[in-house]
Amino acid sequence: MYKLLAILALVIPFSVHAQTTQEKGLAIAKQQDTKNSGFKDYTNDIVMTLKNAQGQETVNYLHSLTLEVPVDGEGDKSKLVFDKPADVKGTAMLTFSHGLKPDDQWLFLPAVKRVKRLNSNNKSGPFMGSEFSYEDLSAPVVEKFTYNWLRDEPCGEWQCYVVERIPAYEYSGYTRQVTWIDTKELRTVKIDYYERKGELLKTLTQSGFKLYKGKFWRADTGKMVNHINGKSTVMVSSNYQFGTGLPAAEFDANSLQDAH
Repeated sequence: MYKLLAILALVIPFSVHAQTTQEKGLAIAKQQDTKNSGFKDYTNDIVMTLKNAQGQETVNYLHSLTLEVPVDGEGDKSKLVFDKPADVKGTAMLTFSHGLKPDDQWLFLPAVKRVKRLNSNNKSGPFMGSEFSYEDLSAPVVEKFTYNWLRDEPCGEWQCYVVERIPAYEYSGYTRQVTWIDTKELRTVKIDYYERKGELLKTLTQSGFKLYKGKFWRADTGKMVNHINGKSTVMVSSNYQFGTGLPAAEFDANSLQDAH
């Protein structure tokens, strides 16, 4: 009897705590989401540099506003507004991120002086000529994907979870994404994006992480490289301000024409 109890003592804890790779991947995603919750809102400035395959560069300056939506299955609201150069000044995009239902996105182009609602089944196109698609600019929502932990491995100076995520929502431009998330602070270091034929399309690398309010990590540089066309886009963020008290009216589609 004693031997049986001893054996059970060894076996039962293992079975209780054992996870499938899918369960572990989902658990990591949920931990990352929880760790990043509670910021309420923030603003930041962005310098976006587009480089073509020949090395020619175009530089845009914009600012971003983000409002937290503390509702399960819903993502944050965000607005991007171009400040210069003159030919894009006043261009603005508003995004309401969701879980399984299509994100809501609106684009205001000063040249046509109207707000256009973006088609929910065509979010894979490039945002303002960049290598970031409209889909890439939507806030992450746990429910958007199914997950599979692949392995742990070094990622620069850190150790990372490598987690595959498969879009669970309709009309994604990707068949899968592979993410590198550091095991200590759960910062997303890199994402590989695979297109509909299964080929590696793009890689996003994030660096220059800084801690704000003692809790929220943000990268100051995000570089998206397109492996098919040789183009890249770098977004450098600065001047993060958290808890500014952004009003809900700031995220109304009708306000895009007055974005500043």
